Amino acid sequence: MAEAGEDRRWAWAANALPIFRWLPSYRRSNLKGDVLAGLVVAALLIPQSLGYARIAGVPVQIGLYAVPLALVAYAAFGSSRQLIVGPASTVAIVSGSIVADLTRGDPGDAVRITAALAIATGLVLLLFGLLRIGWVAEFLSKPIVTGFVFGLTLTIVVGELPVLIGVPKPPGDVIGVIVRTFHELDEADLLTAVIGGGALLLLFGGARLAPRIPWGLITLVLGVVISEALDLSAEGVATVGEVPAGLPPLGLPLIPRDDYAAIAFAGASLALVAVAEGLAAARLFAEQGGYRVDTERELIGVGASNIAAGLSSGMAVAGSLSKTAAADRAGATSQITGLVSAVLVVIVLVRFTWFFTDLPRAVLGAIVVAAVWGLMDVTAMRRYARIRRADFVAASICALAVVLFGPLPGLGIAIGTSLLAIIYRASRPRMEVLGKISDEKAAWGRMRGHADRRPVDGVIVVRLEVPLFWANAVAIQDWLLAEVERDADTRALILDLEATTQLDTTTVDVMTHLLHQLRRRGVELYLARVLRVPRGVLERSGFLGLLGEGHSWHSISQCVRAARVQTGLKGGHGNADEPEPADAEHEVWTDDAGDGEAGDGEAGDGGAGESGDAGDTGDTTSES
Repeated sequence: MAEAGEDRRWAWAANALPIFRWLPSYRRSNLKGDVLAGLVVAALLIPQSLGYARIAGVPVQIGLYAVPLALVAYAAFGSSRQLIVGPASTVAIVSGSIVADLTRGDPGDAVRITAALAIATGLVLLLFGLLRIGWVAEFLSKPIVTGFVFGLTLTIVVGELPVLIGVPKPPGDVIGVIVRTFHELDEADLLTAVIGGGALLLLFGGARLAPRIPWGLITLVLGVVISEALDLSAEGVATVGEVPAGLPPLGLPLIPRDDYAAIAFAGASLALVAVAEGLAAARLFAEQGGYRVDTERELIGVGASNIAAGLSSGMAVAGSLSKTAAADRAGATSQITGLVSAVLVVIVLVRFTWFFTDLPRAVLGAIVVAAVWGLMDVTAMRRYARIRRADFVAASICALAVVLFGPLPGLGIAIGTSLLAIIYRASRPRMEVLGKISDEKAAWGRMRGHADRRPVDGVIVVRLEVPLFWANAVAIQDWLLAEVERDADTRALILDLEATTQLDTTTVDVMTHLLHQLRRRGVELYLARVLRVPRGVLERSGFLGLLGEGHSWHSISQCVRAARVQTGLKGGHGNADEPEPADAEHEVWTDDAGDGEAGDGEAGDGGAGESGDAGDTGDTTSES
């Protein structure tokens, strides 16, 4: 009994903290690769964290403060074996824009608000994970996220231009910064511009020649060495200045109560950005590694990382695609890589912060530009334009919104665009009139563009290619009535509802109105392939009783047969002399080419009676 209780406690602990699952079975043979990968990740994390802190509007050490506990927390709570969390470009710029709005000119305020934002972000993610509503993350489609990140990257790059050429950074939006920087070119510092340009050349050229080498760290070290050797600060080149040594201060940030609501809202915004950036990376490397990540567990892991970063006076963090890719290339197999990186960052904080004092700001700006440049996914934008123009338009709108209105309004527009796209797609009624396919038993396909497919005299067969629900019900009703009125000889309308998995009260009311309108015109309504859940709604609402017996069937052919008998129609399919199929067990319907979409028959009772639990019959569809 004692052993059983201990096993249950261990299982509970392993479920709450995934580290208890993978750490006991860790293979020592993987240690060398994980440690090497940890060194590579630290070489990327340290310079990038300094740069992202500047983007977030806080002292550079705040970027380093966020790293150690965030990595430890993710290793304990996250589900990905390889994901590396840390300060990220998108999160940094959104955090910086919020800080700029809430700060009162006191640098201490900026640090406290930044830490509070990290905690708020973590709490939102934690709540989403615990309530198992990770599906919220799916509302941001890939084109929307691509456009949002594209706009953020443009904003970051433009924001670093003044730093790279040695002019004061002007306030305002992207367009304003470009215009003011252009007007102040005559005041640019030539030495600063040379340093910034040289750093960019080294970063981009080095990455092209030897992509596995940590050029960010090399550029940082060279920048410091050259700055000290030439005493660049005395020549007017702006440097980072003194960076405090020691471990980050722990505790809750003290912020005015009036800011709570704004920080909570901003935390929700940052949470969406963090999920959009991190979840894709976790899934990508899980797929490549042959394992799976749990969405809710990922939300909890990244949420815990943000809370840990905020409690250690750091900034918000997210999963990083670039750093995870670097870790994977270096041989990372587990979160030991993240733990090694955390230890290295602690060593730097305790012993080596003095090294950054003479680092030129232009070098740090170049490191930031190089780190985010690849996030402008031009290839993806071209692909969207080639495959589906609507995706390209959505991505472009999001990018433009971020550039013109800023990260937070741009995020709001991105989310709104995603929701509108979902509603637009779902509400657009796509329907096809079906006809009998020659020489194929019980096969139906769309007639538009196929002259060889024949209608049934007096019967219109319509396939709904979108789910029927409240937003498109009236439009579908109007289309159906117009189709019926086009042929005065119509006596029956057959509606294929296989695409509809849910129904609502509003839709049932519209269907009732449609039924009355059809009967006034002397036309009977028949339903084919009604699945279990929507059928239950139709039964409880009384619609099926109003529709009458023999008006709902498993298959289109059964509906056609019943319609012809009940409405007194004579003859076969068009001018065909072939008999109707005796059963619908093998009936199929086809796509535009007549060779690929799902079948129509319901295995089980073979469509010989009225439609019951059509969705639960375990039918296997064939192709024509």
